Amino acid sequence: MEKTAHILVVDDHREIRDALGKYLQRHGYRVSMAADVREARRVLAGHAIDLIILDIMMPGEDGLSLCRDLRARSSVPIVLLTAMADETDRIVGLEIGADDYVTKPFNPRELLARIKAVLRRVNSLPPAHERVERGRLRFGHWTFDPARRELLREDGVTVPLSTAEYQLLLAFVRHPGVVLSRDQLLDLARGREAQLFDRSIDNLVSRLRKKIEKDPRRPRYIKTHWGGGYSFVAEVTRA
Repeated sequence: MEKTAHILVVDDHREIRDALGKYLQRHGYRVSMAADVREARRVLAGHAIDLIILDIMMPGEDGLSLCRDLRARSSVPIVLLTAMADETDRIVGLEIGADDYVTKPFNPRELLARIKAVLRRVNSLPPAHERVERGRLRFGHWTFDPARRELLREDGVTVPLSTAEYQLLLAFVRHPGVVLSRDQLLDLARGREAQLFDRSIDNLVSRLRKKIEKDPRRPRYIKTHWGGGYSFVAEVTRA
């Protein structure tokens, strides 16, 4: 299944873009290429892309901006290309939703291995609920706006969410009624590097419960399945 994936390569350096595109094609992937974010948006609007290789530093709108925008409305996997010295950009990229990164100059075999690993993780996850991909969502007495990253109480007051809490809640509302293991939740909360920012998925669930549950000790939205993980049992509808 991985061999038929459609990959979008976004990099303003033509030599890197062309060489990487040819390398991926030799390994059986469909490849589209874009020289900047504007061109990438046109490709994304016209094609079903399975994974994006995204350079951070580009003229005009940068890769982090595109990553942030895509993550607010899409779960398409993103692998960042970063300069060796740009540690801050790598951390920010992972915090806002990138799945992995490779530093330049990179070994094409390493990048290929990371692409395969990300696609395996994504393909092993349960499908997202088709009704909750866009727009405001309602569960219980709450309204959640993924695009704005806003969680509103019934009285209209906004409850602040950290990046990790937002990503966990988004994972839950996209998979209502599905029992998700801790490993699946880490992946849905944006990949293996999530553990750099949240040492325990249980602690993160506890933090989210304190914000959305009337009584976190007797949760009505996030249920624990001993030995199995967690499930979001509230009905999720469009607001």
